[in-house]
Amino acid sequence: AGFVIGIRLIGEWFPAKQAGLAEGIYGGWGNFGSAAATILLPLMAQFVFGGADGWRYAIGFTGVLALVYSIIYFKFVTDTPKGSTYFKPNKRGAMEVTSKKDMLLYMLMTFPLYGALAATTWRLTTNKYALLSQSTAIFIYVSLVLFFLFNIYKIVKVNWSALHKPIPEIHRYQFKQVALLNIAYLATFGSELAVVMMLAKFFQKTFGVNDFWATLGAGSFMFMNLVARPFGGHLSDKVGRKKSLVIVFTGIAIGYFIMATFDSSWSFWLALTLTITTSFFVQAGCGAVFAMVPLIKRRLTGQIAGLTGAYGNIGAVLFLTVYTFVSAQTLFLIIGSVALVNLALIVFYLQEPKGHMAEVLPDGTVHLIEVE
Repeated sequence: AGFVIGIRLIGEWFPAKQAGLAEGIYGGWGNFGSAAATILLPLMAQFVFGGADGWRYAIGFTGVLALVYSIIYFKFVTDTPKGSTYFKPNKRGAMEVTSKKDMLLYMLMTFPLYGALAATTWRLTTNKYALLSQSTAIFIYVSLVLFFLFNIYKIVKVNWSALHKPIPEIHRYQFKQVALLNIAYLATFGSELAVVMMLAKFFQKTFGVNDFWATLGAGSFMFMNLVARPFGGHLSDKVGRKKSLVIVFTGIAIGYFIMATFDSSWSFWLALTLTITTSFFVQAGCGAVFAMVPLIKRRLTGQIAGLTGAYGNIGAVLFLTVYTFVSAQTLFLIIGSVALVNLALIVFYLQEPKGHMAEVLPDGTVHLIEVE
């Protein structure tokens, strides 16, 4: 939730030609923080707080940090630069779309949100460490169906009356752009989360390395964010949104296809080097995706970022669910294939943002925001 708020905020503060790098730095530090916490919190729990409850104090310490930073954030951050207008959605409850075809696509793109939660529920009821009873799972499934239907109702309610009137061309946007970015983030951040969670065990099983090197190797996949994500955003600013995504997804597909060939005959250090190279393209892809998110429709940037960010977690659930049935090498092959499909979709369907996006000022005049 905090991540997508920052995406909107940075979109307000930086022009289009700098948005990619700014968003990349922001996202890179977020994921770098996650990787750092993975290493530092267990150390704090053991050596700073100690005892059986050390992990409780370590987690509570992060809550204290968050509380302190919330005060700093509230005091020093403003929504927009001085004199700028903060454009809000015209209606609440669902994202506004500008055609009936887009409304149907929007409905379709919301379904995986609930599907991922259902898949997670299934995993928590079927494995040997099952945490949920069958009756609880059934209650969750029914609740998810009801929430999905309510979401569909809200989408129709927000958009139905507006779509029965002519929408000026200057205010139109194509929801397919949002859908393509969603699927791209599923393949980038989704695969990153999934691979980080299984990579240490894979290194141990395949190369026979000890816990230290296996964990360090897995952690390196995420630490690349600090450099790679800003690089992806900067590349997007320099060569264009579409071309940068083509470049990084080519690297992602090739990288995962190579990882699919890893076995005990490989040198661990060569495999680790190629894994880190793959992770660089994966995280550069995350930066390239969010370089484009703020350039679709300014007043909807928060909602677009929220849906796109959610697809990253959908990807993680999808890939980890698949991993329960296949080997690690097969998982890498599947992720590479998903990246290849993304590459085709980007080449044939994604449109480079051009010209301006239009928003309406409080006095009724149209304000044009540059997107290139």
